[in-house]
Amino acid sequence: MRYRGGKMGISAVPGSGKTWTLSLLAAEIVSSGKLAEDQEVLVVTLVNSAVDHFYQRVSSFLGERDLIPYLGFRVRTLHSLAHDIVRQRPSLVGLDDNFQIVDEREANAILLEAAQSWLRSHPDELDVYLDAGLNEASLNRVRRDDLPPLVRDIALSFMRYAKDQRLTPERLRQRLDALPMRLPLAEMGFEIYQDYQRALAYRGAVDFDDLIRLALQALETDAAYLERLRYQWPFILEDEAQDSSRLQEEILQLLVGKDGNWVRVGDSNQAIYETFTTADPRFLRNFMLREDVTPRELPNSGRSTLSIIALANELVKWTQEAHPVEAVRDALQAPPYIEPTPPDDPQPNPDDNPDQIHLVRRRFTPAEEIQVVADSLQGWLPNHPDCTVAVLTPRNQRGFELVDELRRRNLPYEDGLLRSSTSTRLSAGVISDVFAYLADPNSPRKLAQVYRAWRREESKNGISRKKVERVMELLRKIERLEDYLWPTPERDWLAELEAAGVDEQILSSLEEFRRLMRRWQNAALLPVDQMALALAQDLFNEPVELALAHKLAALLRQASQMHPSWRLPEMSEELDVIARNERRFIGFSRDDTGFDPERYKGVVVVSTMHRAKGLEWDRVYLMSVNDYDFPSAQEGDTYFAEKWFLRDHLNLEAETLAQLKAALELDEYRWYEEGRASQDARLDYARERLRLLYVGITRARRELVITWNTGRDGDRRPALPLVVLQDLWEVLKNKSEQA
Repeated sequence: MRYRGGKMGISAVPGSGKTWTLSLLAAEIVSSGKLAEDQEVLVVTLVNSAVDHFYQRVSSFLGERDLIPYLGFRVRTLHSLAHDIVRQRPSLVGLDDNFQIVDEREANAILLEAAQSWLRSHPDELDVYLDAGLNEASLNRVRRDDLPPLVRDIALSFMRYAKDQRLTPERLRQRLDALPMRLPLAEMGFEIYQDYQRALAYRGAVDFDDLIRLALQALETDAAYLERLRYQWPFILEDEAQDSSRLQEEILQLLVGKDGNWVRVGDSNQAIYETFTTADPRFLRNFMLREDVTPRELPNSGRSTLSIIALANELVKWTQEAHPVEAVRDALQAPPYIEPTPPDDPQPNPDDNPDQIHLVRRRFTPAEEIQVVADSLQGWLPNHPDCTVAVLTPRNQRGFELVDELRRRNLPYEDGLLRSSTSTRLSAGVISDVFAYLADPNSPRKLAQVYRAWRREESKNGISRKKVERVMELLRKIERLEDYLWPTPERDWLAELEAAGVDEQILSSLEEFRRLMRRWQNAALLPVDQMALALAQDLFNEPVELALAHKLAALLRQASQMHPSWRLPEMSEELDVIARNERRFIGFSRDDTGFDPERYKGVVVVSTMHRAKGLEWDRVYLMSVNDYDFPSAQEGDTYFAEKWFLRDHLNLEAETLAQLKAALELDEYRWYEEGRASQDARLDYARERLRLLYVGITRARRELVITWNTGRDGDRRPALPLVVLQDLWEVLKNKSEQA
């Protein structure tokens, strides 16, 4: 909090309050008088839920100082920041003013089609990588069912890395042509990449990865534009910096400049997204070592009991000092170790009870593990109605299997974190349709869109859908909308339809819709957030939809405070952006809208360990901690990315990236050697899974249960770190009891 300028790096342990501290620092800078009226503190974070938390916290701190909330700072995810940069000057990067952003679903569909097209054109190209022992039936099944999604996933990683290297298909083609040998996997990646980008260009669109690359290009292209942004954001505060990618670091470095002000906060021990993104904790680690950076630590955490803290610290210590695979010992970093809060801290650690730590040694089949965890929950829930509890699994499918058992037993559960729901986008789209019409009340086409939004459930049924389409057709043909919505005895559109013999059900629906539209037109006089909530009462019935409507109303209120000149057209456009998923920027959906475990007391929250990052519960179960889901790069371990139908335990995704790196002549990948990348990928995966286990352990406040199972074939063993922790915990517990 004494920071007033320059570059500072902060290592923050789980539960140390880094978001709270960074928010307070932002408020301190805003209130210090260092900013001109047209300057802001820029806060960059990972996901949209964190954006909301920052806005609320910083505004609260400013309010306590009698300053105007929401002024003097801006909070963005990296993707939304890139969107702001590109949207202001799209011509700098060759885009039209009305360029579109394809959402994740459409991007995946385009990519899958490109992958399938490549496979149709090269039906035998990958045969050289298949297991020679496959019989004809298995070979046909692999080609039909297994290769398309594998090739799609390979192409996705290939494209992400190429874009992170700012490598267009044209530049990549030049690199590949310059090689003395043909690299077949890199050629495959190039062809799919090229087709994918052509499909985007045809749509006049970019994807989320393009946004990052193009934002950096825009900053490098126009020095005056860059200087204007540097002036606008003289202080940059970055949260979750362990998940930075190379391009993120370069964008922020450009915005900061040589002598600018940059605070980066993160925990490299919680870097668990490398498998899915181009993030790398080494960027933060290297930043902390720079001579122009002041390093700081946030080691104190009041989240967990002393026993859980000790367990997490032992995992770090064992990894660094005794992991049998020396190359993996850098997976977890210390110092700082987690330290409890001091005696006078306002957030004391929960009372310690070592008996609430259960590292289960017993061997379970997958089905038995489900039953044992469900039995435990069934006995625990009635006695802890005011406590929170979560079951965290390595993968979604395991979570769904537990949900099925909880449902069978009528135990309360919440599985929203398992699902990638589109509920928010659908809800935003419905309200956006109404806003769009109210902003343009003379448009029959927009009124027809509102009717479809209102009758969206009926549109799912074939017969009802035809009636909806018939009503929409009638609405689009209205010449004067007031003859329908506000008729006079001389001009009554509904009366004309009745005289023409239109079906009574259609007339009844139109009459009900007219009453609704009149009410909504009156609601347009309300403040925008109240207006959204008034509409939601008529449009939605499900609790989830109503909850999301409150979320959207809060976003609209925030937008109106940040942009006082905005009216219905701009608000409608903002909702439309959300509905198209352009505000996703790493997941604006039900799983990323500020999930609050405290709202689910007495309810079992089921989640993957990845989705649980940043959250905490009183009691936590970690399931499936075996040597398949948490391999340690030892003999006998198997790996998710090494598909059963490929020869020689190849990780084809890693091999493809290695060939791409060979084409770029990067460091040790200058000479490609088959199999080496697969071995390196094992080490990277083992490192990430150690960090994932660390994240899982540190979600627990008071109670922790860890179980493992023998896997589908019955040959899996407990994960090595679990075995080590079991032995260490017995020693620690005995010492505690003796003391």
